[in-house]
Amino acid sequence: MLSNRAITIGAVVVVGITLLSTTLLVVVLRDAPPKVILEAVRTSASIGVGTGGAAALWLAARRQRSTEVSILRRDHDATETRVTELYGRAAEQLSADKAPVRLAGIFALERLGQTYPTHRQTIVDLICAYLRMSPEASDEQPSPEHGGPQEFEVRQAAQQVLVTHLRLDEEPAEDSLFWPDIALNLSGAVLHTFTFSRCRVRSATFADASFHGPAVFRGTLFERQADFRGVRFSGLGDFRRVGFEGEGVTFRGATFAGEVDFGTQTTAALTGAMTRLDDDTRRKWPADWAERPLPDEPGWAELVARRG
Repeated sequence: MLSNRAITIGAVVVVGITLLSTTLLVVVLRDAPPKVILEAVRTSASIGVGTGGAAALWLAARRQRSTEVSILRRDHDATETRVTELYGRAAEQLSADKAPVRLAGIFALERLGQTYPTHRQTIVDLICAYLRMSPEASDEQPSPEHGGPQEFEVRQAAQQVLVTHLRLDEEPAEDSLFWPDIALNLSGAVLHTFTFSRCRVRSATFADASFHGPAVFRGTLFERQADFRGVRFSGLGDFRRVGFEGEGVTFRGATFAGEVDFGTQTTAALTGAMTRLDDDTRRKWPADWAERPLPDEPGWAELVARRG
């Protein structure tokens, strides 16, 4: 803050410098003609007035800048308040009794994330938390597994929102739907027909999740971490051309009960993973990994690294 005292001191300094310079000029030019002395005094006064004008201009510019900053802060606060209200309203919709209201909450969160990029991770966290919760049975058609057909549709929509905004655009544009630098936490979630292909995430945790139907990760890139510990694949597990970068990639305790395809380009460590032995089911593992039947668990095998 620029206090009145500081402004007064500055004004006194400018006046003092003007008087001092005038006095010095008069002393130095005391033997000069009166016209020369008068011109010197005018010049000194002009310098003082100019300095004061510059100071006044600086103060005006500073005041304008302060006003602009205040306006920006008010706009920012108003925007944050509105975002908070919309976020809270959408979160309340997710807890509604009616499935269409919960569905509206999912799409409201999606629009909010597309409009306000800084809130995307929070919105993804909320959608993931919803998918991690145990679905409650529908009143019309109760189902312990799916929570009713309407709730199943809500959860499919939530999955699709994640896929839509984590899938890389073929031709990036200003209005891109892709949300970069996102971390997923779907540990313990029950996911149905999870088509997470050509996506890109900073990290993803699927620990103890259950995949019913196809689980397609083809062409997806995990930049830092991918946690598949204890995951149960009941249907197809498609990991063709998946990129596991960084550290912390693990499939320990994962079980593959259906078809598996890691293709020829995916490199993954499968220590501790298990698979069902079924001659009619196609299973293609990464290079240097093979199945070893478990004598204590008929029909199952563990994945072991081939010896060079």
